[in-house]
Amino acid sequence: MATIDRVRLAGLLDEERAAYAARSPRSRALYEEADHLFGRVPMTWMNKWSGGYPLYLATAHGNRITDVDGHEYVDFALGDTGAMAGHSPEATVKAVQERIGVEGGITTMMPSADAEWVAADLTRRFGLPLWSFALTATDANRWALRLARMVTGRPKVGAFSFCYHGSVDETFVQMGPGGETVIRDGNVGAPSPIDQTTRAVEFNDLDSVERALAHGDVAVLITEPALTNIGIVLPEPGFLEGVTELCRKHGTLLLIDETHTISAGPGGCTQAWGLDPDILVIGKSIGGGIPTGAYGITHDIARRVAEYPDADLIDVGGVGGTLAGNVLSTAAMRATLCDVLTDAAFDHMIALATRFTKGVEQALERYDVPWSISQLGARAEYRFARPAPRTGTESAHAEDDALDQYLHLFMANRGVLMTPFHNMALMCPTTTSADVDRHTTLFAEAVHRLVG
Repeated sequence: MATIDRVRLAGLLDEERAAYAARSPRSRALYEEADHLFGRVPMTWMNKWSGGYPLYLATAHGNRITDVDGHEYVDFALGDTGAMAGHSPEATVKAVQERIGVEGGITTMMPSADAEWVAADLTRRFGLPLWSFALTATDANRWALRLARMVTGRPKVGAFSFCYHGSVDETFVQMGPGGETVIRDGNVGAPSPIDQTTRAVEFNDLDSVERALAHGDVAVLITEPALTNIGIVLPEPGFLEGVTELCRKHGTLLLIDETHTISAGPGGCTQAWGLDPDILVIGKSIGGGIPTGAYGITHDIARRVAEYPDADLIDVGGVGGTLAGNVLSTAAMRATLCDVLTDAAFDHMIALATRFTKGVEQALERYDVPWSISQLGARAEYRFARPAPRTGTESAHAEDDALDQYLHLFMANRGVLMTPFHNMALMCPTTTSADVDRHTTLFAEAVHRLVG
């Protein structure tokens, strides 16, 4: 088994950093001139670029991005799922232009017929009968958790170690060495001690779920069907079925967040694996790049909500905002769901992700590198561990910042973009076999240079 020579890695990383700086002077200049932005970027996470500053965007179409220095990239990051439909898909662009121009109106505090069409299509895909819209999945999760606490009368949320649910305070958790709930490393400004709001559980560990729910104070267990922001951690056979049974046993609602895992198919893992949530959240991709989010609930939850006539959900109940459900977002969702993220598109995308995965596996086998790659439908991600991690905690321990930076820079310097936060690659409807094979060739070259 090949071992990583850290001195060699440091030298290669220095070479790639120098090449990055040499090929992106305009991006660097724009970054250095940004004196009025906190962290010099619109959002501080945009600093997560291995070259020390982000590439600046000039144009983006399909799965191609051009930066301000004139370099074109094959984009496998795709806005970390936000652009899974591709950048500026034609149908979405047309619908948005018509909404703004011909029809007029972006946000009016009035619905259009598009909202009902989108809700019906989400029911077709995911099974939940009733839907409400947000601008992000973070908001959808936050509002859904509030409803769950209301209808159950319970104060706490259950969440998995290193799960991803946007920036919802209650979900930044991990399990401590003794099984206690502790705040996730790096979190800032928590409003209260995390164990007052949340019970942390471990993915693929039903015993931890049983222990947490047995207290009887967990209103809702929120989970991705597979963890996606700490590498892809796939559920073991029977795990999700066991989670569902434990929620039913202990009177806890089950919330499934498909924001990233919609990559599994048109109805995400919920449709593909026959899951049965009480609440489902989706965001990012379904608007084709226009900010969108939604949560679906069962008729039973709607009935239980109606039992609280004093709950002011229309005004101060904390489950909405004046921009949520605006007619521009619903027009974008209708076009994207109807014409872009179709069944045929998913067949194409999943086939390419399978090709991507096999290419990486061949390189890892050839050089006997102790890494792994996991695939979830149209997305795949390599992790610096073999076998692939089975829990969020195991996957967190497999993080290697130097290897991350080397691979990201190696790819970017040769015209391929991976997700800056991790090694995720996502396919979109315009991704081609040639794009995938380009990555395969470069990945093998990067590993060869690393291990010799």
